[in-house]
Amino acid sequence: MQIVHALVDEIRRGRLGSGTALPGTRELAESLSVNRKTVVQAYEELEAQGWVQSELTRGTFISSHLPLVEHVKEPAARMPSTPEFRLVGTAPAIPLQLPQPRALSFDDGAPDTRHLPVNAFARAYRRSLTRLSRRNALSYSDPRGSLELRAAVSSMLNLDRGLSTTADHICLTRGSQMAIYLAARILVGRNDSIAMEELSYPPAREAFRCAGADVAAVGLDAQGMRVDELERICRRKRVRAVYITPHHQFPTTVLLPPDRRLRLFALAAQFGFAIVEDDYDHEFHFVHQPMLPLASADSGGRVVYIGSMSKLLSPSLRLGYIAAPTAFIDRAAAEIMMIDRQGDPASETAVAELIATGEVHRHTRKVMRVYAERRALIADLLRDRFDGRIEFDLPDGGLAVWVRFEAGIDVARLAELARRERLQFLPGGAFSLTAQPVQGARLGFASLDVGELRRAVDRLWAALESLR
Repeated sequence: MQIVHALVDEIRRGRLGSGTALPGTRELAESLSVNRKTVVQAYEELEAQGWVQSELTRGTFISSHLPLVEHVKEPAARMPSTPEFRLVGTAPAIPLQLPQPRALSFDDGAPDTRHLPVNAFARAYRRSLTRLSRRNALSYSDPRGSLELRAAVSSMLNLDRGLSTTADHICLTRGSQMAIYLAARILVGRNDSIAMEELSYPPAREAFRCAGADVAAVGLDAQGMRVDELERICRRKRVRAVYITPHHQFPTTVLLPPDRRLRLFALAAQFGFAIVEDDYDHEFHFVHQPMLPLASADSGGRVVYIGSMSKLLSPSLRLGYIAAPTAFIDRAAAEIMMIDRQGDPASETAVAELIATGEVHRHTRKVMRVYAERRALIADLLRDRFDGRIEFDLPDGGLAVWVRFEAGIDVARLAELARRERLQFLPGGAFSLTAQPVQGARLGFASLDVGELRRAVDRLWAALESLR
């Protein structure tokens, strides 16, 4: 194959033109110090691909059917070139924290995958893979996802979160971000307006913008989205959808109270918009039982409910879901056919088994204790170390703390200095729809163990001292 690729490259560069005679197999084999059969096989492969043609008595020649290629002289040094094809639009503005060697990260609230029940999942996955293979069920199937997991998710939502669904109301996705992208594709078009909190999840913001929507920022206060401000926006423009994180507001972690929830439903009925509810880490509530989702009180079919198994198990499993009216789910399945076709039936069936056997419930109870300890620890560390230079309200739920820095601290600059201390975090401005400086930051604590949390807080303090 090295011989084949080398000769094809010479043809493409114009050094070997149409009709050029190639050396005999014996001659080329001797010059390359290889077995003659190797050259014979290379010529046969080139002929099969159409690059050369052999004539029984004359030899082997470059095919006469190839177009003429002007010989290009080899440049002194190959320089990278910019593609001439057009890159349409602008790239989505999504801030990333890529892993750095020996660095710690206050992420946006990721789980600690070291606690994943690996052995239980491996056994379930093996059983799933074997069973599906025997049934010839590892081929293309329902783009909504496996029936077993859709039924398990439907049962979980009905029993634990107060929804009223069947498997036909569920569409599995590759994480919650795919679900958000699908919601944006289905609900809004070019120049439509959607509303979301002024500090919100950047990939959601970009998904709606990439769908062509105009994104209106709704103010936030200590109780979440200001629905009075949302009403004023709705009176000025036709709002097609409202994206909201009511349980643990992203990034500030606050809980939307019942009166605002009722008012949001009233506005949805009055102005005819859909509600996209992103309940990204419902299970992790430490003070009382989690509040039921907005979707549990949805009698008019206005809520598109998005959830994920990523925070509970592992982001790498890529398991999210949408719960919505069947018409929406059918359209979501059609969209999936264009971009993904389907998920991983073996993983989905394995997770369905873990739910049915209670393994997911046991895992949830275990990590809840772990994360509760880390939540208390980061609160103590921040209070002891920063002594008033950072303010925060310890959230009732979620896997991150929203901290507010004292006036005068440049949080974006602080994030740069923290990287020198081998600590990563996203400054609050990364979550802003209006690109305004924000005197805060979201510090995810769940993925760091006790020692890592202590070192991370020390590094944040060192960065703050260097800023002074």
